[in-house]
Amino acid sequence: MTSFSRYLPFVVAMALVVVASNILVQFPMQGQIGGLSLADVLTWGAFTYPFSFLVTDLANRRYGPAVARRIVFVGFMTAVVCSILVPPFLFRHGLIEFDTAASRLARIAAASGAAFLTAQLLDVTVFNRLRRQSWWRAPIIGTLVGSVFDTLVFFSIAFSAAFAFAGPNDSFALETAPLMGVFHVDTMRWVSWALGDLSVKLIIAVVALIPYRLLAARWSQPALAA
Repeated sequence: MTSFSRYLPFVVAMALVVVASNILVQFPMQGQIGGLSLADVLTWGAFTYPFSFLVTDLANRRYGPAVARRIVFVGFMTAVVCSILVPPFLFRHGLIEFDTAASRLARIAAASGAAFLTAQLLDVTVFNRLRRQSWWRAPIIGTLVGSVFDTLVFFSIAFSAAFAFAGPNDSFALETAPLMGVFHVDTMRWVSWALGDLSVKLIIAVVALIPYRLLAARWSQPALAA
């Protein structure tokens, strides 16, 4: 078995997670919790994307950081391509109601790629430093740190007026509204979106410890040098 075919399942899993997330992020989550409208703060993509950290951590545990980084770069390329191609495809087939200008898609692609690459490589580094400690410490801390940076980088580049040089702003995202739709503090909408996204990532990070433990327990890969 060639070295590539051994970790091909991780490559495929990463690509599937990124593709699914780029599709599902176009669909707001419907529902109401008290005065909070979930559609104002969440998309379905928030529930799939965090599993990219699970794929990275399992690859790191099994084959070490070098292979994990290669898989991250596959995810990075997939994220950029999907961010450009998926929204127009969904619009043409009537699956979403809005079209996005090419210049806006380019900014989203830049945000998606930069966030993915930064967060995943940071996760690999943190995981590798903690891999000799308790089984849960490396995946949970690596994922939490990566999730924070992923959210910060993506939403800042994609929506903050400070990054207008990367492409046109989204006027709706820059409008002020009550924080998370319920708190008596007005802030830009994209800040609420970021907080909602991060909240789900942190919950999924804890849930993902279950499949991580089940799969990692089957392997006894010793710590590898970066």
